[in-house]
Amino acid sequence: MVFAFLEKLPSIAYPPEQDGRWSPVTSTLDWCEENYVVTQYSAEIINTLTNLLFMYLAFKGIRSCLKHGHDSVFLVAFVGYLLTGTGSFLFHATLKYPMQLVDELSMIYTTCLMNYATFSYGQSRLYRTTLALGLVSLAVFITLYYHYLQDPAFHQNAYAILTAIVLFRAMYVMEVNIRPKFKSKEREAANPRPHSGVSAVKERADEQDRETLRTMWQMIAFGLSIFLGGFAIWHLDNEHCSKLIKWRREIGMPWGFVLEGHGWWHLMTGTGAYFYIVWGIWLRHHLNYRQNEYELVWPNLWTMAEVVKVRGGANGHSKGKAKKEL
Repeated sequence: MVFAFLEKLPSIAYPPEQDGRWSPVTSTLDWCEENYVVTQYSAEIINTLTNLLFMYLAFKGIRSCLKHGHDSVFLVAFVGYLLTGTGSFLFHATLKYPMQLVDELSMIYTTCLMNYATFSYGQSRLYRTTLALGLVSLAVFITLYYHYLQDPAFHQNAYAILTAIVLFRAMYVMEVNIRPKFKSKEREAANPRPHSGVSAVKERADEQDRETLRTMWQMIAFGLSIFLGGFAIWHLDNEHCSKLIKWRREIGMPWGFVLEGHGWWHLMTGTGAYFYIVWGIWLRHHLNYRQNEYELVWPNLWTMAEVVKVRGGANGHSKGKAKKEL
């Protein structure tokens, strides 16, 4: 029904695929969007422009880190996130192999960095140094082997494994360090504001931790659903490319742009990745017992979450809480 409606709307016919400013294609991947059908200056215009969301969210995250004093590892993570978006922008605009490497390898490097941020917390200097050397070595190995192999499946599998590892590790760290029934005696002893045995005070603090966990799990579910939804669309775009091209040509431009599945992958995975980094920032402040100095601002599902410093510090009436109405 929707398809029939779109066919009746005024539209512009797709021109045939052609060469453009950056021809010939040298990348090992050429996605389902037809090349140079809109402008000669961008091979895949929709796949190119959807990366602007990456860039916007990266600058938003970098600004937030600088303004609110988040740990420097997250500032570097947002810089890596920006590099991923910029590399993807250049890759889809040119379909050149060097730009493909910038796009895909920056995804690996940023995920390795988030693995370091997650696994290094609370560890000794020797452990952190060993972990850093191990992750750097892993990143170098993936870079060299991928360049030698030039098999996109290798990159996709490596990225998926690294992402799954850091996600499950962060969930574990969140539960054992924040949920009251899982907290160790060492964790309780590290609290700079102990409860001094007052049960009513402890119960209020525990309830605040449980409320924080509920919101964190909502963030995880929301970000992961968007990310996996983008992956599903990406898969359908690959599997049914010829049919999608046919449909796009039948309904014409600009309505056919809606059927550019890889563009939706950019929008959805970019959003999911942003939520993961913000969740990591909020989790880190809780691990550092600085939750009274920060709050999560997330009014609804249609806005981008941000962790901000509470005005007035520990005296702020909404300290450590999430401003949201889901």
